[in-house]
Amino acid sequence: MPVYEYLCDDCGPFKDLRPMAECDDPQNCPHCETMAPRVILTAPNFFCMPAEKRKAHAVNERSTHAPQTLAQYKASHGPGCGCCSSGKTVKDKIGSDKKKPARLMTKTRSGAKGFPTARPWMISH
Repeated sequence: MPVYEYLCDDCGPFKDLRPMAECDDPQNCPHCETMAPRVILTAPNFFCMPAEKRKAHAVNERSTHAPQTLAQYKASHGPGCGCCSSGKTVKDKIGSDKKKPARLMTKTRSGAKGFPTARPWMISH
């Protein structure tokens, strides 16, 4: 059963376990026995959520009120930073003993490069 918060006009806030079907019903105050309406006084907790999801919520909440400038972003993220992408570096994905595979590239007589396995609908530079 979830814990709901109530606010008594005389005694102040209190919490009580109630079934979800009775979530909007008023509750008797444990001190003065008057009916008190349900209120939301504290923010929801995310303790049961996985750490990655909790971190994403915190970043989203922080960015809505005070987004980072480019200088702040560059100060906290160096070149090749893996914290904002999938979280795995090339070394983690292919193993520490292997090198990154070479990309297939073709050259024409004029020196233009082509990448046949990349995006065939795009024109190369």
